Order: sequence, then structure tokens, then C-alpha cells
Amino acid sequence: MTFDFKMDQPQPRLLDSTRQGLIGTDMARPEGLLKVTGAAAYAADHLPEGCVHGMLVRATVTRGRVTAIDEGSIGDIPGLLGVFHGPKFIRNPAQGMAGESPIRPDTEVHFHGQPIALVVAETFEAAREGALRLAVTYESAPAEVDPETASEVESDEPDTRGDWDDAWGKAAARVDLTFRTAGHVSAAMEPHAAVAEWQGENLLLRGALQMVATNRLELADALGVEPERVRVVSPFVGGGFGSKLGIGPEAVAASVAARDLGRPVRVVMARQTVFDAVLRRTETRQRLRLAADADGKLLALAHDDRISNLPGEGFAEPVSSASRFTYDALAMHFAQEVARNHRTPSGSVRAPGEAVGMITLEVAMDMLAQLLDIDPLDLRLKNVATSHPMTGQAFGEQRLADCLTEGARRFGWADRPAPGTRSEGDWLIGAGMAAAARPNALQESSARVRLTPWGAVVETDMTDIGTGTYAILTQIAGEMLGLPAERVEVRLADSDFPRSPGSGGSFGASSSGSAVFMAAKGIREKLARTLGCDPDDLALQDGIARGGNVERSLADLIDGELGETATVGPGKTAETHASAGFGAHFAEVAVHRWTGEIRVRRMLGLFDIGRVLNERTARGQALGGMIWGMGGALHEALEHDPRTGHIANRDLANYHVAAHADVPGDITADFLPVRDDHANPMQSKGVGELGISGSGAAILNAVHDACGARLLSIPATPDKVIAAMEEG
Repeated sequence: MTFDFKMDQPQPRLLDSTRQGLIGTDMARPEGLLKVTGAAAYAADHLPEGCVHGMLVRATVTRGRVTAIDEGSIGDIPGLLGVFHGPKFIRNPAQGMAGESPIRPDTEVHFHGQPIALVVAETFEAAREGALRLAVTYESAPAEVDPETASEVESDEPDTRGDWDDAWGKAAARVDLTFRTAGHVSAAMEPHAAVAEWQGENLLLRGALQMVATNRLELADALGVEPERVRVVSPFVGGGFGSKLGIGPEAVAASVAARDLGRPVRVVMARQTVFDAVLRRTETRQRLRLAADADGKLLALAHDDRISNLPGEGFAEPVSSASRFTYDALAMHFAQEVARNHRTPSGSVRAPGEAVGMITLEVAMDMLAQLLDIDPLDLRLKNVATSHPMTGQAFGEQRLADCLTEGARRFGWADRPAPGTRSEGDWLIGAGMAAAARPNALQESSARVRLTPWGAVVETDMTDIGTGTYAILTQIAGEMLGLPAERVEVRLADSDFPRSPGSGGSFGASSSGSAVFMAAKGIREKLARTLGCDPDDLALQDGIARGGNVERSLADLIDGELGETATVGPGKTAETHASAGFGAHFAEVAVHRWTGEIRVRRMLGLFDIGRVLNERTARGQALGGMIWGMGGALHEALEHDPRTGHIANRDLANYHVAAHADVPGDITADFLPVRDDHANPMQSKGVGELGISGSGAAILNAVHDACGARLLSIPATPDKVIAAMEEG
């Protein structure tokens, strides 16, 4: 049986009364042993019989066209099977949830490092040698690589509320700052990979992908075949952070070559290629304006930004996203410019928008608090929005004020010394804080659940990119059906399974989990009928069903198996209520008075994410986001060659992510006991990207508290710190 459910109204809190005791616990990942023993097969681990190897060739000019590819230049390489290129090749990965092929440039080149061909050989070494030696001739064309001097700049009409001039004019205090953030790259542990194998007229692609349903459509579109002839499988993914949302050049190239050769083709990107040819986070220039009355009540808030992307790419980093609903003000103004240039294209990287926008908003809030001589905590509490300022929607659940006050209590905010008064030798000590906010969404998702005398089987094309999907869906099914975790089997990431939105946008667990929840709820109702009781009176635990003074084992109740397929999607609650996750960050830092080095000594995050489905995975996601926010504030930056736009620091030796030595030993993430009845049937919200939102701002505000340096450009490297300290 299949049924559809729309989230039109709040649902009963069924998970508050089930008895298995799995939901909300810190259950370990059921696939964890496979991963740590090397038995989990990631995309590149698959070597079907007869598999050969491909290596991408990338453009060495910034813009122009390929006029000749001399295959004879590598004809002496033993085991060489061919050089593949042409109109089916894509220039860059698809943007998230595109559902169609990215631009196929044929011979045109739009950025330095663009994949233009694939060399295939019997061995990886031969393919790599061929890709490095292949002679390619280009006709160059003028290129623009600096977003600040771009001749093509697109802008939409500003999104506004209220009378800006009036609100700005009557303010007692104003902040008007320009903040700059560097570009970032996802740098997931697993490089992008694909193994393509044609089985007659049908394609099996094993890839490192986050959204197999839309990836299937994108791949089919690029190849010019019907989607039903494409199967995408991605059961284990070693991190994505947005970089694997869409189908990539490696998958299309492998598929083209495999079809021509009649053999499986494996393509794995080198780390440098991941930097060059995968979507980056754009650099930003942001202007943030705040105006308040003498009591600290916001009168005006404006957040304008300039970002960049390739011509033809529709993605635009939503920099001002959180600024639209975190605080309330009488007048608001949001505007964006997109500079078109010929750098590696930009796209989604963890918390697109909030990761760079909230750091600017929260630094500006601290600057305003300083002007008004108000505690930064109190200023935020005065201005927390109680409904969405731009849409007028009520919040389903909004506990930002609780996160701020309880987080401050746990951190000891009220007991901190006055700014600039604490030191340990040459180290100046300071504390800072910031809010966190990120929109939450329920996406349409389907799942099939089958209950057998042995246990339960869950099937959905949802992926696990290291975030804990296997564990969370195991817990939901086990909780709803009264089964211990070891009697639940979760099968994921096969495009032949019921369709989900995949992993991304922090909506994966709640959306796919809601589908599993509703399918299991349908099975519960069947069990209640068989037992002869009302579904509300049914109790399931450890394989035993109880209800109506009757107790029977599930095995006795089931004739063969019971199955349900459910599709869950947004409904009226998405129209009437705004849903978002909220939180508060607190940080303590030490700044060296002579070198400008920043050491983070303590971090605390407290978050409102609705019902916590798995304590361990949620905390891991929150901590990972907080650490990435720290890395973005202090270390991470893509460096582009000013002549070609080429990424100069395109490996993990030169692109500095936060390492163990950078992370404080005292780092804590925790959650308020909240239920958001309007979010989805489980009352949960996303957590994957909330932790990064605002965490860097808490660190920058702590730096100012320690030494007086107000940093308005990240990463906050020692040279910038020293310069800011000298400016006073």
C-alpha cells in the first residue's frame, strides 16, 4: 500500500509515548564497524570485472576554446585505450537539486581547470601519465577573474520593509560596515569518484553523490537517455558538504567512455582536481547597516552583498538569509549583486548564506552594543524576532532567547572580566558570543518499510554522507515498530528505491525520517486492527505487541510480511509558519600581543533543533559545524591567481582547514528539549549546518574583547590582527 501525507497541521507527538527507547539516544552507527575496518565500499572501491581507469584532463587557459587535441602525443603509452571528449561532457557539477544537465560547452573553456577530456587506460598510472602529457591547443579569449572589477554585474530589486530613511534618520546609534569573506571549498575526505558500467542499454553508476534521484535525472539528461535506463547507487559517501549535490564531470565522462569501450570505467578525481573543478563557496563583500534607539531597540537593518559566479550559473549564495528573520527592525533592506567572472564556479558549501552572512551580522551586533554601551547579550535579547519580519509568518518554534540566556549561564558570561583587562603573560584573553540561525524545511520524501517475522527492512534512496542516516532511520523504524536496532535493516542510496530529497540543506534526516515514520505508522495501524485494539492503545516493544488486554509477538501477528510505502511532503504549515533552527555560540580566545596569533581556548554552542533523533550524530554535526566556523574565521581561504583566476592553494597542504591542534579541548554542543509541532510529523529540525552559522563571529568578537582589534575580513590571519591592534 502507498499513501501520501501532507504536513497540513501539527501531528500528535507519537514518539513521546512509544516504548522501544531508541529515539534521542546516542546509538552508534550500525555501519560504523564496516567503515573503520575498511569493509564499507565507497565509489572508488568498486572494480567490476574488466574495469579500466580514466583521468580527467583540465584546461590550462582561463577562457577560449579547444582547437585541437593531439591523441598521437600520448600514443606511446602502454595500455592506452583512448581519449574521450565532445558535446556530452559537462563543464562543472550540477547545482543542488537541478534535475538537469549542467552546461555542456563542447570545445569552449570558461575557467582555468575546467575538465575538457578523459584519458582512459588499462591502469591508473597510464591514465594519469596520459592526462598530464596530452597535447591540447587552445584559442584564448579575454577573461575576467576579479569580482570587484567585473564588467557584467547582475542585481535584482532590493527586498525591503518599512521606511528606511525615517528609521535610519531617527536612530541614536548606527553601524555601517563592510565585511569581506574569502572563498571556501568543501574538501571532503573522499574525493569525487564514479564507476560507470553499461549493462546492455542500461547504465549502472556508482558515485560519490548526495542526491541520487536528481543525480539520475542530471546524468540521463547529459547522456541523452531516458532516466529509466540509468541507475545510480551511492551507499557510502565520505563527506559532501554540498560539493556532491549534483552530478559531476567525472560521472558523465566515465559513462561516455564506458559506453564506447564496452567496459566499466573508473574515474577518481585527484585532490587538486577537486579544488579546481568542483563548486566552491564564493568570496563575498558585504555591507551591513544597523540603527537603534537609545535603549538598543533596532530601528533599521540592511544587508547587501556582492558575490561571484560563472556566466550561466543560476546559483547565488543567499548571504542575507539569516539577517531576514533573526532580529526584528522597523525597516529592513536586502540587496545582492552577482559579478560574472571566469573562476571555478560557485555553489553550495555547508550552510550556504548563513556561514558567511551570520558572521557579518553578529560582528555588527557587537559593534552596535559597544556604541550603546549595552551588554551584547542584552542587545540580542531585546531584538529577537518573534515572527518572521519579512513574511509575517509565526515561527513553529523559536527558542533563540532561551539558547542565548541558558548558553550564557553555562558559559559564565555574566562573570567575564571587563574587555581588555585579562592576560596571561603575552597572551590577551577575551570572550565573545553570537547567535545562530538557519531555515529549516520539510522536503517531499518517500520510503518503503516492510515488517517480517525477523524484523524490519527500510528502503529509500536517501544517502548517508557521514551524518548518521543509517543510525537515525534504524532508530525511527525500530521505535515505531517496537524492535531493537539489530532487527532493523536500512538500505539506502539506490535510485531504484523510493525517492527522497537526499542529503543537503539540513533537511535529509527529518524529511526521509518522516517518510519512514509515516510508513511505520501505517504498519502500526494494521497491527492494531489485527490485534483488535485502537492504534492509540497499541504498545510495541522488543517484538511484542500489546493492546486491548491482548499480548502477542509480532511474528505471530504477521502473515508473511506487512509493508507500507509513504510519501511525505510540505503542506499548509509551510505556508502559515516559518521553520528554522536557532542557537547561541560562546567562545574564549587568547591573542598573542606581539605575533597576532589567535588560539581558541573554549567554545560552547547551545541549539534549538526540535526533537533530537540521535544525540551522538546531532552533537557530532553541531561540533563539526562549530569547528568549521572557527576554521573559516581563522584559516580557510581560496587564493586565486590574479592573472588567470586559477586556484593557487589547491591541496590540503596549502588550504588550511582546522586541525586537531587548532580545536580547543573544552568544546561543547548541547540542545534544548524542544518539539517543533509545525516542522514535520516527528517535531524535529535540521542540525547539519546550524553549528557553522555564527560560530566564527563569536571568535572574532572574543578577539575584540581580548585586544581591541575589530576584524572585518576573514580569515583573521596574524598580519590582519596586528594591523587591527595597531589601529586601536
